[in-house]
Amino acid sequence: APNSLILNYTNPMSAITLATTKVTEIPVVGLCHSVQGSSRQLAEYLEIPYEELKWDCAGINHMAWFTTLEHNGKDMYPILKEKTKGPKFTARDPVRLDALNYLGYFVTESSGHFSEYIPYYRKRQDLIDAHCSTGYNGATGFYAKNWPLWRRRTDQLIKDLAAGKEELIIKRSNEYAALIIEAVLKDEPAVIYGNVLNTGLIENLPKDGIVEVACLVDQNGVSPTYFGRLPEHLAALNKSNMSFFDLAVNAFLEKDREMAMRALMVDPLTAAVCSLAEIRDMFNELYEAEKDYIGELK
Repeated sequence: APNSLILNYTNPMSAITLATTKVTEIPVVGLCHSVQGSSRQLAEYLEIPYEELKWDCAGINHMAWFTTLEHNGKDMYPILKEKTKGPKFTARDPVRLDALNYLGYFVTESSGHFSEYIPYYRKRQDLIDAHCSTGYNGATGFYAKNWPLWRRRTDQLIKDLAAGKEELIIKRSNEYAALIIEAVLKDEPAVIYGNVLNTGLIENLPKDGIVEVACLVDQNGVSPTYFGRLPEHLAALNKSNMSFFDLAVNAFLEKDREMAMRALMVDPLTAAVCSLAEIRDMFNELYEAEKDYIGELK
């Protein structure tokens, strides 16, 4: 359809958005709630009104970085590190707060999701027990075990709403879709954080990959904004995942089994846990289990 805009909410966000850019000329933006959710969480940690917290953020989905945090012109990072010491906070956000102490910056995604993108926290049982043992903080099998219950509850809620047993409350969430539609159709400019093709927006990340940056939305659609350079160590962590996404997407589009296996070999977490032979065997097992969904790879 002319003047269409694809809004992608599906994970893996970066990979699916990248694949979409390769198979269609229709503009696409990948959407998540991690930037807006985590920025509010930071204001809560710092005990200041959200509207007064000034910040810059960029990177890739589930691994974007708050490169500045300011309140009334004051750098809030030293205060954040001081305020979040102790078990009350580390139990709530174990991976992100530990990483903050070493990397120097707060990441946008929850401890559980962030732990999947890096090679540090899920490679030994003692580390898993210390940082990734509960619920959304990364407990192994948490989603698989709870999904059937969540699905049943949601299905029942839909039935109750349709039958008038539950009140349908229409309230704006912090998801961007409705805001984007209003901004485009009514030309009411808005700023979102979207996942888009890196056309030089972040200088030290690959230009053919997907990055998460601030975007202006109006009647002209979604216009990504220039960020500049990330601190080099943060860019290096982003690049490690972008290489994996690029290989995985190309393997799927080209139906290349060998390339798909090698994509898994360069995934940072997989490489931290498994040998090359183990990754090969795991890939073969996964492929046999999932090939009806992904099609034949040659």
